[in-house]
Amino acid sequence: MDEHSNHDVMVDVRNVTKAYGNADPAIKNINLTFRKGEFIVLLGPSGVGKSTLLRCLNFLVQPTSGDIVIDGEVLGTLSKKGLLAARHHIGMIFQEFNLVNRMSVLMNVMCGRLGTLPFWRALTYNFSREDHEAAVRALIRAGLEDPELYLRRADTLSGGQKQRVAIARMMVQEPKVILADEPIASLDVIMRTQIMDLIRDIADREGLTVVMSLHQLDIARKYADRVIALAGGQVTFDGPPTELTDEVVERVFMKPASAVEQDLRAEEARAAAEAAKSSNEAKAGSDND
Repeated sequence: MDEHSNHDVMVDVRNVTKAYGNADPAIKNINLTFRKGEFIVLLGPSGVGKSTLLRCLNFLVQPTSGDIVIDGEVLGTLSKKGLLAARHHIGMIFQEFNLVNRMSVLMNVMCGRLGTLPFWRALTYNFSREDHEAAVRALIRAGLEDPELYLRRADTLSGGQKQRVAIARMMVQEPKVILADEPIASLDVIMRTQIMDLIRDIADREGLTVVMSLHQLDIARKYADRVIALAGGQVTFDGPPTELTDEVVERVFMKPASAVEQDLRAEEARAAAEAAKSSNEAKAGSDND
């Protein structure tokens, strides 16, 4: 890295290894630097260490060795309180949304503010008018503008609506970094594009660093500024999406690029069927309220 660009660094991964028990390390000797405002995709099939690396970045998983530095703070040296404060500005978007099903949409979004509340208020979910207003703004920004929806239980929503709520919850944290773990894997093709457009737009407008794990080659090529491919827990490619040649794809996925594309089309068909089923179930649940 250029010595004059250190002030642009948002995430610094220094020789990070993570092993679970006596098994071979899930990731090994990872050294990466991510700039402010950079959109990074961690690419590869399941089981290569993408999710482990992503979770190490906010210490949901603690590295076995090495350091994670976020905006100048070495996470491993922070106190419990300091780590919670640092995590508040590291937004996380999950594949399965991680919403509280029995809570309303609005309450789920306001939960993104829990890290800013005194213990007794967080324990009782005692949110302020400011928290309420911030949640509404975030929901509108995430494309959910119907106030009636805000009072619905999260488990009555479609998959696309759930992911928008999760994005709104992340936004009220006012993050500096967005970590996203396969955020479109449970969505159909149309909704995948909408959610990716939304995340990219938020990142561009706010100047946020995004680190996203994906296995969809076409999505990585379309949205990423930089693609990092993992295999066997180590970096096998690091460069712009324009350099993702068929040779690189075959090395990453251990199969011809044409076979990777076929697998993705089959997955899209399955996702469309699952999304339609989920939407019908959500509608039935809403009608029964």
